[in-house]
Amino acid sequence: MERMSAATQDFELDAPVVVGVLASRRTRIISGSVLIVVGVLCALAFGLGSKTGYDARFGLSTPGTGVQVPDLVVPARIFGLAFGVIAVAMGWWRINRDFSNRAMRWVVAVTIFGVVFAFLCWSATGTKGTRLPLTTPDGLLGQTIFLALPLILGALAGVMCERSGVINVAIEGQMLVGAFAGAMMGTLAHSATAGIVGGMLAGLLIGLILAVFAITYFVNQVVLGVVLNLFALGLTGFLYDEVMAPNPDTFNFPGALTAIHVPGLGSIPIIGPLFFDQNIIVYLTYALVVAVDVLLFRTRWGLRTRAVGEHPKAADTVGINVRRTRYINVLIGGLLAGLAGASLTIGNSSGFVKNMTGGRGFIALAAVIFGRWSPRGAVGAALLFGFATALQSVLSIVGTPVKIPSDFLAMLPYLATLFAVAGLVGRVRAPAADGEPYEGR
Repeated sequence: MERMSAATQDFELDAPVVVGVLASRRTRIISGSVLIVVGVLCALAFGLGSKTGYDARFGLSTPGTGVQVPDLVVPARIFGLAFGVIAVAMGWWRINRDFSNRAMRWVVAVTIFGVVFAFLCWSATGTKGTRLPLTTPDGLLGQTIFLALPLILGALAGVMCERSGVINVAIEGQMLVGAFAGAMMGTLAHSATAGIVGGMLAGLLIGLILAVFAITYFVNQVVLGVVLNLFALGLTGFLYDEVMAPNPDTFNFPGALTAIHVPGLGSIPIIGPLFFDQNIIVYLTYALVVAVDVLLFRTRWGLRTRAVGEHPKAADTVGINVRRTRYINVLIGGLLAGLAGASLTIGNSSGFVKNMTGGRGFIALAAVIFGRWSPRGAVGAALLFGFATALQSVLSIVGTPVKIPSDFLAMLPYLATLFAVAGLVGRVRAPAADGEPYEGR
């Protein structure tokens, strides 16, 4: 009996080790098998599925403007087959040999890039002579920056709030009132700058309501965010019907923002017109991304903010005013979300229309999660969602070898959001005190 007991104890001690080895092996098999399936599908769909003798042609410059760069010509069938073989090889290697986490991240990044580029090559072979604009301002990447702009600003607003422990589900509502106020103030003042300021102040107002009820009165933050979204939708819809729609020239014709050419940088081939020949809101966004990242991770104020979001009681113990810190962050988030809304209407020929945000606030919230509550990660996620939206509009114009339903193309941004949050992020950890009220000072 004693020997059996000792053997049992030895087995029980060794069991976790065996389970750990089996779990590691199982993970490698699953991830490697996914890579193999992706490679096979890519080779079949985008390699063999491309039309024989049709090359993919990507435009890198706008004809008749600036320095002309020759089009990029890629043999679509060869690239699709070659990448499929590479993905299968990486999957086989993954099954039989373990990767470090850093190496696996590179494998995932290469796989995503390869699949997307193979799909673009396949798309560009729809008709002989098709030219898919890529890096031009009105091309795929130019549209990506334009469409990702409000998502980036909305995601920065979410990061600011949630890093201090306040869940901001009201980004959609803040963007909506920012768009409405931006259009109205820009029209009344005959100034795009006034529209930008008006949109930011409107977002600040919704942020103040969120802060008062969530921080002072301990209202459930998720429910409060939903209520504020519905409030913003109803308020802007009512004011649009009663004020804007009957008098569009008086209240809904905001001024346009002209592009500002940065000397030297704006003349760089390919990337110059893409990044340095934009309007003031784009340049503001560049500065805000850097500023938020530096403030949160390189300053004492950012350290206090993150302490409040992780452990407010400990922060209060060392003298940090938790409520004041949360108020400041939520109000800053409101300003950023209001600017995101104003970017939708300032310079837009159609001005404001009802529910024009169309769920962008929720996609920005998903970008916060996908980016792991980091400004740089949130920007990358917002660019991914913007790319999905731009792909929809470009493919609807260029066409594809096999006709893709327009409803499916319209679904791409939200499909990318689902896959990003559910499948690509993996295990993430929100700030520990996110959404929890604090009753101290």
